[in-house]
Amino acid sequence: MRRIIVATGNRGKLEEIRSALDFPGWEFVTAADLGADTLHVEETGETFLDNARLKAHAYREAFGLAALADDSGLEVDVLGGEPGVYSSRYAGETATDADNNKKLLAALAGTPCERRTARFRSVIVLVAEDGTETVAEGACEGSIDFEPRGTGGFGYDPLFLPDAAVGRTMAELDLAGKNAISHRGAALRALHELLEG
Repeated sequence: MRRIIVATGNRGKLEEIRSALDFPGWEFVTAADLGADTLHVEETGETFLDNARLKAHAYREAFGLAALADDSGLEVDVLGGEPGVYSSRYAGETATDADNNKKLLAALAGTPCERRTARFRSVIVLVAEDGTETVAEGACEGSIDFEPRGTGGFGYDPLFLPDAAVGRTMAELDLAGKNAISHRGAALRALHELLEG
């Protein structure tokens, strides 16, 4: 069994990763699964790649296992790409998903449908036991709705209308449907191909 520690405390993200990288003999675990506290890694990078790399290497060094980390976020065109790398803390360091969504809606107040284009972007770094890196990325194009809809997913999912799911937010899709079109799903499929190749 190859055990890979995932640099997250987010169970939703862990389930997406487990679903997409279902290699025989691979087990994806979190610090909590190992009876440890989630490692807090300062996301000081200027890009998603920088932050994913910081987290993956920190987890590998702390736990002595291969480590997988992603950094992902929402880029809204009319806001110049914000919230970007600050997506999880858009409304402040202790912001909840609801806080971030509320701030985003306020920032887009009065913005018409055609100018609410956005994308989710994800960069994944897998650092093997020997320190070698495999990097993959993915994106999901869409737009921002005027109010939250749906109960699935997390983060900005209730506001994000993927182009590929006409009329439904990411939070209105089941896990399989979300993985099929999501930024993280695309990055995980790219990583899957790289690891199989």
